[in-house]
Amino acid sequence: MTEPGRTITAIIESPKGSMQKYDYIPEEQRFRLTKILPAGMTFPFDFGFIPDTKGEDGDPLDVIVISELSNFPGCLVDIRLIGALQAEQTERDGSTVRNGRFIGIPIVSQVFPNINELSELPDNILNQIEHFFKNYNEQAGKVFKVVGRLNAAAAADLLP
Repeated sequence: MTEPGRTITAIIESPKGSMQKYDYIPEEQRFRLTKILPAGMTFPFDFGFIPDTKGEDGDPLDVIVISELSNFPGCLVDIRLIGALQAEQTERDGSTVRNGRFIGIPIVSQVFPNINELSELPDNILNQIEHFFKNYNEQAGKVFKVVGRLNAAAAADLLP
């Protein structure tokens, strides 16, 4: 179990401001371009995964890195876990899986050094993230529904 406030590592797949969605392909040990977002739609923050984890959808656990930075695919970022969005994703075939998003702050952040809990982020940041993932999934014919916001301790309890 990961303790709240403990540093974990995120691997960035799609950088903040990018219209490109990249996925890490473990068998090939490289990143592959898998999607181009519609005009005007970009990732609001760095998006990636927590290595050595697996979610209900079979992929590593997703993480959003709230930062003033825009990194690059494959960049390792040590983050302070501040919480998670609990979410349900309804696939095109009608099946529903839990597909939450962990949220962290880089330990080197100069803009967000004192944020330790999701509740300390401005509401407009959380609303932007939630709306982005709703729109992102809608483009793929899926439904993304946030069903809860977890604090750092509750999010940490979900990690191996």
